[in-house]
Amino acid sequence: MSALSDQLVTFAILAYLVAMICHAVEYALGNARTRVVAATPARELVGAGVGGSGGGTTGTDAGADAPADRPAGAKLPARPSGRARLAGRIAVVATVVAALLHLAGLVTRGIAADRMPWGNMYEFVLTVSFIGVAGWLAVLWKRPSLRRLGLFLTLVMVLLLATAELVLYVPVVPLVPALNSYWFVIHVSTVVFASGLFLLGAVPAVTYLMRAGYERGKRSFPYTLAKRMPAAESLERLTFVLHAFAFPVFTFAVIAGAIWAEASWGRPWGWDPKETWSFISWVIYAGYLHARATPSVKRNVATWIAVLGFLTMLMNLFGVNIFFEGLHSYGGLD
Repeated sequence: MSALSDQLVTFAILAYLVAMICHAVEYALGNARTRVVAATPARELVGAGVGGSGGGTTGTDAGADAPADRPAGAKLPARPSGRARLAGRIAVVATVVAALLHLAGLVTRGIAADRMPWGNMYEFVLTVSFIGVAGWLAVLWKRPSLRRLGLFLTLVMVLLLATAELVLYVPVVPLVPALNSYWFVIHVSTVVFASGLFLLGAVPAVTYLMRAGYERGKRSFPYTLAKRMPAAESLERLTFVLHAFAFPVFTFAVIAGAIWAEASWGRPWGWDPKETWSFISWVIYAGYLHARATPSVKRNVATWIAVLGFLTMLMNLFGVNIFFEGLHSYGGLD
């Protein structure tokens, strides 16, 4: 089962890569081809004169297919490229296939270990990334207009899973004795779920910052990367909804961890490195939601706070497990 899990995760990475390439094709071919109305003289009717030799009515028909009320040089709305739409649909299908392979890899890993697959950094990253992509598919089901955001989401999936396979991978091993508790399921499941939503929320947050800059006239890198992304307002709204949903779950996870610590170590809080960084993340995400609800705070300022919050989550996952020693040192790396 362990070998099967490894193969399924490898195929999932390849499927995410295919989805990312298809999204990139959609992005490249989806540039709006605007049609410009040529300047045309106004239609002129000439009546037949008494002594006229023409004996009829003449008129100029140049540009007759242009709407009469549209000024010269105006841009007509572009029609989406058929190839771009096809590439986008293939990208979505590939993402669904990748997510199913991803889930199968997690399930077979859990069967091989005879426990929930959350016992080390490798398994944690696999689960968090799956929650992120499952959330993305749910968002895409409700709001297909956000499909082009899948380019950045699948890029994140490829990078995370490749890092997990190449750097974080460890063979299936029994659970650390300290984790053999029903609190393991309660605490870690909520941490995983909230982290997956924060991961998903970070993608529209970063994209919003680029898109908002582009809409304000910035044409330098990295703002041009968001040229064909959804409108900034839609991205900012999605960022808020995801964080507003994830934050209460993360709060419960922190509280559940404190209860578990009291039962296991005789104290609810000891400023262990992971506890400290969890508290920092919680404060920053609370600050984001407060800033987002404050009318005087600009949207881009609030979004930067959300991005900072996700950076602290990455620090808690990678930095604390790799560079610090503590009671939560269950990363599995040598």
